[in-house]
Amino acid sequence: MTTLTDRYLAATLRSVPVARREEIATELRGSIEDMIDGRTAGGQDATTAEREVLTELGDPAQLAARYSDRRLQLIGPTYYLAWERLLKLLLSFVPATVGVVVGLLAAADGDNPGGAVGEGVATALSVALHIAFWVTLVFAVLERTKTPLDLPRWSVDQLPEGPVDRQITLTDTAASIGFLALFIAYLPVQHFRSFVPTDGDENLPILDPALWSFWLPFLIAVLVATVGLEIAKYRAGRWTWPLVAVNAVLNLAFAVPVIWLMSTDRLLNPDFVNRFEWLGEGDNLNTIATVVVAGTALIALWDTVDSAIKAYRARH
Repeated sequence: MTTLTDRYLAATLRSVPVARREEIATELRGSIEDMIDGRTAGGQDATTAEREVLTELGDPAQLAARYSDRRLQLIGPTYYLAWERLLKLLLSFVPATVGVVVGLLAAADGDNPGGAVGEGVATALSVALHIAFWVTLVFAVLERTKTPLDLPRWSVDQLPEGPVDRQITLTDTAASIGFLALFIAYLPVQHFRSFVPTDGDENLPILDPALWSFWLPFLIAVLVATVGLEIAKYRAGRWTWPLVAVNAVLNLAFAVPVIWLMSTDRLLNPDFVNRFEWLGEGDNLNTIATVVVAGTALIALWDTVDSAIKAYRARH
């Protein structure tokens, strides 16, 4: 009958190179017999000793990997940090960029803004999965083929100057991103459910549906970019001058269209304006337009100046 040792050897040898099987079999069988003899010499039953020795040696597949000098991880420590850094870099902007572009194209070509947003989100998720899969696959192949990456060696010159005096807390970042996410979600939602009371069951969007041809997708893209700015700001821990410049550009990109659309009576849905008689009385609509324009300009200006002051204080 085949002994447990024979079965263990067969399970181990099937995963080692053919050229080394005889050598490994002789070495491993001798080691097992010596370990069993050591236990039986102490008075242990031979059958029990054999079972305990093989259990101590562990899974034959792991033992075979050690004999074959074969790694049992997908990506080992030599390649792991390079894989992690590249994956984080690509995932930080590629999926969001592709998703926004696809969403804008879908919104421009069709009359279903909600579907356009969904298509953009689905595309971003798909791109993220593809990036994670293909980058991991490439590094796994590099690991198996032991291809050198020839990356620059780490040196102490790469150490940061000192601990970052963090201005931006996780709570502030989460609150800002949460507000932006709600604002982004409301833009398409109000097209289908604006919560404005009407005489019938029809929905009455607050913003002009004609803006879905370009301006609303554009504003959504600006808001998504602002979410990215919040993440970059948190990672930096404080305002920097490049972040201040990006913040100023995004503020202008949002404020200028809103101010122009409101000043030319193109922002609000005409049916929404007609729904409330008081909006058409006197200068009520002009007053609201003035408040929106002034408020938008002041918020954009205050946010830009505030970020500049914080960057100046952080640097000095």
